[in-house]
Amino acid sequence: MSRAVLFDFGGTLDADGVPWKERIARLYRAEGVALPPDRFDRAFYQADDALVGAVPITLSLRDTVFALVRGLARGLELSDVALSDRVAARFLSDALDKLRDNAPTLAELGTRYHLGIVSNFYGNLETVCAETGIRRFFGAIVDSARVGCKKPDPRIFRCAVEALGVQPGEATFVGDSPSRDMAGARAVGMPHIWLSAGPPSPEGPCCPGDQVCESVKALTGLLP
Repeated sequence: MSRAVLFDFGGTLDADGVPWKERIARLYRAEGVALPPDRFDRAFYQADDALVGAVPITLSLRDTVFALVRGLARGLELSDVALSDRVAARFLSDALDKLRDNAPTLAELGTRYHLGIVSNFYGNLETVCAETGIRRFFGAIVDSARVGCKKPDPRIFRCAVEALGVQPGEATFVGDSPSRDMAGARAVGMPHIWLSAGPPSPEGPCCPGDQVCESVKALTGLLP
């Protein structure tokens, strides 16, 4: 029986299963900018890595998103600053809408479980959660840049369960990445639910019998 539920942040709580990279790429395409996926991916990961541990712990979600998208634009040699700022603003608006939409579900789950977040982030996740109104739901927020390890490293999952006072097998992890979230949870013996907004990937969930859901709201019907 689960006593705790742990969540990924980016792509999970703020998007119901769509990673940041994919969402930003979609927004650029909507602006008429379509780039080869390999080039876009390289530039995204370079911009993403450049922020890890390099931002103030007080940096807002807005400033985080704008810094990421502007760094990506530089890597892609896109000189239209107004275009990239529109992409960042739309991304931010969508993320805030989804966080507000998921808040009642988190409040309900919090009456039954200890809740936590385990995220590969930049060092300012506590601030982001506080300013977006979801900090109050979580007894533990583990930011990879603050603890010195990232998913799928089992240590980051152990940090969260230790903070909540439960064993790995007593927690369920919810995330959108099979390679980081599901594999990492599996490595510590933690049950896991794959949040997937689209059709299941050809390889399916990482373990036989894994549950798959399409939204955070749907968790209320999956968790005991």
